[in-house]
Amino acid sequence: MPPKMPPKNRKYECGNDKRRKKKKIEELVRSQAGALDKFLTKESQVSNENVDNIEVVPIENDNLDSVPIENDNVDSVPIENDNLDSMPIDEEINNDNDNLEEVNNDHNVDYDIFDPRNWDRLQPKLIDLLVMKGPKRDNSISKGPRDSLNRRFTANLYTRALANGEMCDRDWLVYSKELDRLFCFCCKVFKNGIGKGQLANEGYSDWVHVGARIKEHELGMEHVKNMTTWYEYRQRLQTFQTIDKTTQRLIEKEKVHWKNVLKRVISIVKFLAKHNLAFRGSQEKLYEDNNGNFLGLIEMLAEFDPIIQEHVRRVTTQKVHVHYLGHKIQNELISLLGSAIKIEIIRKIKQAKYFSVILDCTPDVSHQEQMSLIIRYVDISSASVSIEESFLGFLNVNDTTGQGLFDVLQNELKELGLNLFDVRGQGYDNGSNMKGKHQGVQKRFLDINPRAFYTPCGCHSLNLALCDMANSCIKARNFFGVIQRIYTIFANSTKRWKILKDNVKGLTPKSLSSTRWESRVESVKAIRTQMLDFREALLEVSDNDLDPKIQNEAKSLATNELGDFEFLIAIIIWFEILSAINSVSKILQEKDMLIDVAMEKIKELIIDFTGN
Repeated sequence: MPPKMPPKNRKYECGNDKRRKKKKIEELVRSQAGALDKFLTKESQVSNENVDNIEVVPIENDNLDSVPIENDNVDSVPIENDNLDSMPIDEEINNDNDNLEEVNNDHNVDYDIFDPRNWDRLQPKLIDLLVMKGPKRDNSISKGPRDSLNRRFTANLYTRALANGEMCDRDWLVYSKELDRLFCFCCKVFKNGIGKGQLANEGYSDWVHVGARIKEHELGMEHVKNMTTWYEYRQRLQTFQTIDKTTQRLIEKEKVHWKNVLKRVISIVKFLAKHNLAFRGSQEKLYEDNNGNFLGLIEMLAEFDPIIQEHVRRVTTQKVHVHYLGHKIQNELISLLGSAIKIEIIRKIKQAKYFSVILDCTPDVSHQEQMSLIIRYVDISSASVSIEESFLGFLNVNDTTGQGLFDVLQNELKELGLNLFDVRGQGYDNGSNMKGKHQGVQKRFLDINPRAFYTPCGCHSLNLALCDMANSCIKARNFFGVIQRIYTIFANSTKRWKILKDNVKGLTPKSLSSTRWESRVESVKAIRTQMLDFREALLEVSDNDLDPKIQNEAKSLATNELGDFEFLIAIIIWFEILSAINSVSKILQEKDMLIDVAMEKIKELIIDFTGN
């Protein structure tokens, strides 16, 4: 018998082997596609009915991840790579209409989580958000830039034509404009280690073979597995059926609790600020004496509100250390509310366009010169048009000259976003650095904006006229000197003030103002209407006080000044003068006062003095 010949190595597989491997591939594809069907909601997605129509590429081994696929026969979709730009562009599907900046701000990230460049560094919570919303496409990009071979990305790559003629969206395919590359969303996010192919890693940009490569990728077992993971994970997130669902529910419950606590804390801050009440006392702990209005309101709410009651329980039992009840959070909330109010005022001013500025300077307790800025404008934001005056803050001033004050004002208007040329009025006091016609603020303002009409403060002018009138009369100076002496006797001693309160049941004396002369009417009125009571109080001081000088002073005022006919006539006359001036001064200070009305009131006051 001739020896057996060794089996020949076949160059091609026999037909039986080809059919067997083809059948195995078909079964795998059917099983993976069937797993995806329960998660698909779009009619255009791949279904089990269409899998049989997909032409299968012959492979050399059983490992699907390493299958060499012939690009010509992967699918029945004819893609002409020679002329991609001439292909029709189908309408894209919007995966997400939310504002990207809002999403990023809510999760405290400084990068775009929908950008494929950032998908490798996402935290688990951000991955959950990305899975829920899905990849975001820029629908405005229909074509990308051309490469060296005059080829480029086209938006019709997002759509896949099945063998039965149906069209489905490749919702996993994302184009990065910045990188000019295509990415597979599910493979890049859910890959284990280094994924297979550029679509799952650095992105694909070979526009000559992009059509074939996409078809090869979407039929791969790794892609089908990642698609399954994506759809299943998204469904679990939507139904709160994830592994950490209990923890998520507790987190959501805690978030709601803290939101409700902050709402109540902010409401308390708004209430105290609106009513100009002090926030803090000498203590900063709950249920202690002198802990201030803020904590007092928290204690009151805890008696009725279950949310604050639970919060106070956590604080008092030291279960939480961050409780939002300290002075720092109070100051921060005040600052935030003030900023919001300031922004709203600026919005109204810009809406009105034209406005006036009102300035005044005064030193604070640390002797730092501060300038108050008030803007007067017409509020047209509501149905009823009204004139508003809004205080915008104090400005620190180091140079009180006309140039220094103007520079501070100009810089502040620039920071507020207000145009210097929209100013139509300016009002200051009668200081030379303000109203000076050569070097004052009003002159420097007019040099730049001639339409900024200057109007001196009517109250300041009225006070100056009254001051000059009183200082020019010796008897007037003597009269007000007596009023001040009476106030000084009682104000410098608690015992003497008690004697005053025992005898005078109504108005008490007040110190005389050196600038606001019309306010002196209150001091004159107290003595004018209670002359006998003041006299009895002075006589009691002269009899019981231990200081001989005070005794003599009190007896002299009681017997001489308060009993003098000339003083009695003077107090009646000055009370009538100051009352008339005070009423006009208050009218001039109203925010809705008009210049023609102000002139009319001044004329009426002159008529009262002259009699004609």
